[in-house]
Amino acid sequence: MARIKIEMPENYTFTTELPIRINDINYGGHLGNDAVLSMMHEARIRFLNYYHYTELDVEGAGIIMTDSAIVYRSEGFYGDTVKIDVTVGDFNRYGCDIYYLLTNKKTAAEIAQAKTGIVFFDYEQRKVIPVPEAFQASMQKEAG
Repeated sequence: MARIKIEMPENYTFTTELPIRINDINYGGHLGNDAVLSMMHEARIRFLNYYHYTELDVEGAGIIMTDSAIVYRSEGFYGDTVKIDVTVGDFNRYGCDIYYLLTNKKTAAEIAQAKTGIVFFDYEQRKVIPVPEAFQASMQKEAG
């Protein structure tokens, strides 16, 4: 079976930290895959808030997730703090990818590489719309 490979960016524009909670632990005694996706969602909300956006208002447009990919690198355990670096890239007409690099703050071990595809969405008209130019320009400037 072919393995997923994510070409991760070199630079990130935002960093946040989250503790691994007891309800993030699966029956194997380590960070569960569902919890990783939840942590990515929290990091995405914090990233957007940092730039004064929400999932329902990015320069007047909403966003909707179209796909996600996660490559697991090492385990995380209860009580660990996960550093999550976030950036945006790979713009197309209607959306872009949000990249997440999850590392153990204490050991610097990479826990996961991930990305989510998003498109911009008009929730009133229930349709996909083009990427707001101001958002794309701002994110590309931030990424350098």
